[in-house]
Amino acid sequence: MERKTNKEQFYQASLRLFFEKGYKATSMRNIADKLDIQAPTLYNYVKSKHDILENILFDIANRFHKGMKDIYQSSYSPTEKLKSVVALNVRLTTDYPYHVYLLVAEWKHLNDDKREDFLKNRQEYENMLRNILSDGIEAGNFRSMHLDIAMEAVLSSIRWLFHWYSRDKEDALNPIELEKQMLDFILYGVSTQSS
Repeated sequence: MERKTNKEQFYQASLRLFFEKGYKATSMRNIADKLDIQAPTLYNYVKSKHDILENILFDIANRFHKGMKDIYQSSYSPTEKLKSVVALNVRLTTDYPYHVYLLVAEWKHLNDDKREDFLKNRQEYENMLRNILSDGIEAGNFRSMHLDIAMEAVLSSIRWLFHWYSRDKEDALNPIELEKQMLDFILYGVSTQSS
């Protein structure tokens, strides 16, 4: 007898398999086996494996974009905006590590039109971050440096978090401590002395 599966269980099983095996190597049959159901039952939830990817990617991308837009349009100083961006990334990554994995590593499997929408959304997010950094440099809140280097340094510092946090680690920091350490690193680097 087939056990009953709900939509949330279906998406969680799919996400876990995409993370463990990669999107391309995961089949609908793999997902069905993980849920201990017959493969045709999966089509009660989605039309295809590609629909799973698309639904999850755009859900998490929209969460990041909305959060960034709210931060960007706020009256906060550039420093407070940057702190809020880090907090947003830590919060979404710790709440949705497998979603963020897809966002960082598997978006290239979207169909052409959806990939274009996805990349446009990501570019808008990055432009808002670029403007926050530019405003902070101009105001003297951040050290003077090449804007592209600042952008890549911040993005690189937050984009790897999903990989570390999604592993079942006993020593994983709680999200508040993780946010504090990321903020300290991004704002002050690894030096024990101020420059």
